[in-house]
Amino acid sequence: MIQGVLEAALYADDLEAARRFYTGVLGLPEVAAQDRRHVFFGCGQSVLLVFCPAASRQPPGPDALPVPSHGADGPGHVCLRVARADMDAMAARLEHAGIVIESDFRWPHGPRSIYVRDPAGNSVEFAAAELWGLTE
Repeated sequence: MIQGVLEAALYADDLEAARRFYTGVLGLPEVAAQDRRHVFFGCGQSVLLVFCPAASRQPPGPDALPVPSHGADGPGHVCLRVARADMDAMAARLEHAGIVIESDFRWPHGPRSIYVRDPAGNSVEFAAAELWGLTE
């Protein structure tokens, strides 16, 4: 019944810095935002949610949707799917933007992963679908 991950969430105190990174550097389209609470980005057939943890921990108000409060402390991790043929271009894009590549390596079974940190310190990985035996 489960078809995949529809959305994934990271947390960042500075949503403007997150917006500059995910839209400005990575080119993800912004699909929704609420001032000082969250900014959401389209990511292929998924959505990457970036919440301000202090704001998302607040319970919903009486006129709000009944979404339970949530939040996390410390850096999280997300892996963004990139076609194998585009991995060199992604590395060049990151370097051109002044983003430090924390790790760039090939797994023992062959796929490549590139790791960077977003402005909030979250670990952002770029890898092809073959990392998990999936097809592009």
